[in-house]
Amino acid sequence: MDAQTSLSPQDIWEQARSVHRGLGLVTVYRTLDVLSQMDLVRRVHREDGCHGYLPTSPGHRHALICRHCGQAVDFAGGDDLEGMITTIETETGYRVDGHLLQLFGLCPGCRQLQG
Repeated sequence: MDAQTSLSPQDIWEQARSVHRGLGLVTVYRTLDVLSQMDLVRRVHREDGCHGYLPTSPGHRHALICRHCGQAVDFAGGDDLEGMITTIETETGYRVDGHLLQLFGLCPGCRQLQG
C-alpha cells in the first residue's frame, strides 16, 4: 500500500503552474474529469469538506484518509461488503449498482504526535 495525500484541483493547479505558467484552473478540472472517466484517478472526500484526487490502484479498492495530515492509504474491498449489499437490497428492494466507501482516522504518525 502506497501512502499519499489527496490533492485538490487548486493544489494540482498551483503545483503545475510552476512548470506551465499559462495553465488555467478550468483546464485542471476538465483534465481531472477525463482522468476520472478513464479510471486513472478517483475523487475522494477530504476532511476539510473539499474533494481531492488520488491515483487509482488496480482491483476493487477503497481509501482510508488521515483526519489530521490528509495522508491516504488504499485498502482492498472485501466479500463482507458484498454480503452487506445483499442484505440492504433484500431489506429495501433496491438494486445496488455501485458504492463509495471511504474511511477516516488517524495515521500512525499523527497518533504518535497526539500521544
